[in-house]
Amino acid sequence: MCPRCGLPQVNGQLCLNCSGWQAAIDGIRSPYQFDGVAREAVHQLKYRNLRILAVPLAKLLYDFLKENPLPAEVIIAVPLHPKRLRERGYNQSQLLAEKLSRLSGLPVMDDCLARAHYTMPQARTGSVAERRSNIAGAFLCRNGKVKNRQVLLIDDVATTGATLNSCADVLKAAGAAGVWGLTFAREI
Repeated sequence: MCPRCGLPQVNGQLCLNCSGWQAAIDGIRSPYQFDGVAREAVHQLKYRNLRILAVPLAKLLYDFLKENPLPAEVIIAVPLHPKRLRERGYNQSQLLAEKLSRLSGLPVMDDCLARAHYTMPQARTGSVAERRSNIAGAFLCRNGKVKNRQVLLIDDVATTGATLNSCADVLKAAGAAGVWGLTFAREI
């Protein structure tokens, strides 16, 4: 796999998308490909209000972490903008983070990372460049609680890694020692 974004890669070198990208994120790992049952599970959790699915999905993330440990002292979920949070009623990534925290014993830090401004949903953007541009500057770190800490950043799906990278950028600017992204699924 690509050591940065986690995409399948024959030689274990950086993939074409990552080779020219100065990423802030240390790496992204996802136990499942975003299709079939994994895609349906994420959609049910995210768009159909089946919050209970966060429990088995977090268990699968925990099982993956036991086999593939990542440096982590705290868990932070990718935040939603308050407008989107009001529309949906919950943050699916926060649910996954909370359930994973209970299984792993790693604390969730939910008062640090926030959306600075509303953006078009990433799913509506096309290219890698559009996704990176859409999400650039969308996040802020409210405090310095991440200083010298290893952060495990949780989201439901990684497509290009732009959202996770944008979060990692502000977390590292606030002093995080490292930031790894963990998502349930990865779009291939």
